[in-house]
Amino acid sequence: MHPQHPRTRRIVQALLYEAIAVAVVGPLLSLAFEQQAGSTLALALLMSSIALGWSYLFNSWFERWEARQARRGRSVWRRLAHGIGFEGGLVLWLVPIMAWWLQTSLWNALLADLVLLAFFFVYSIAFTWGFDKVFGLPASAA
Repeated sequence: MHPQHPRTRRIVQALLYEAIAVAVVGPLLSLAFEQQAGSTLALALLMSSIALGWSYLFNSWFERWEARQARRGRSVWRRLAHGIGFEGGLVLWLVPIMAWWLQTSLWNALLADLVLLAFFFVYSIAFTWGFDKVFGLPASAA
């Protein structure tokens, strides 16, 4: 499969990204919290679904806000605001769910979420590079 249409490419990329993430994060949570793998895979799938939904919702809000700004473009400050807003919101969603699911404290769940944040920083870069190698660059970058 070689997705050429931008929408098809984005869908394939998002689904593949999340599938690999769930396959890695589930077992890691199982080891870290001494939980059964089936339970932590289900948690990873739930977290992935929340991240996808939050991404859609947050980006819709952010783009509406951005459209009302007098200054156009995406400066470093605007990109930082976007990243902090997205990740901060995701923490607010995920940490309580992780604490409840894993039967741990909010503090331990926050620490685990920070480790996941570092993992996803590296994973995102590696995944995108690999995806582009396999499927080619998108039209916007070719």
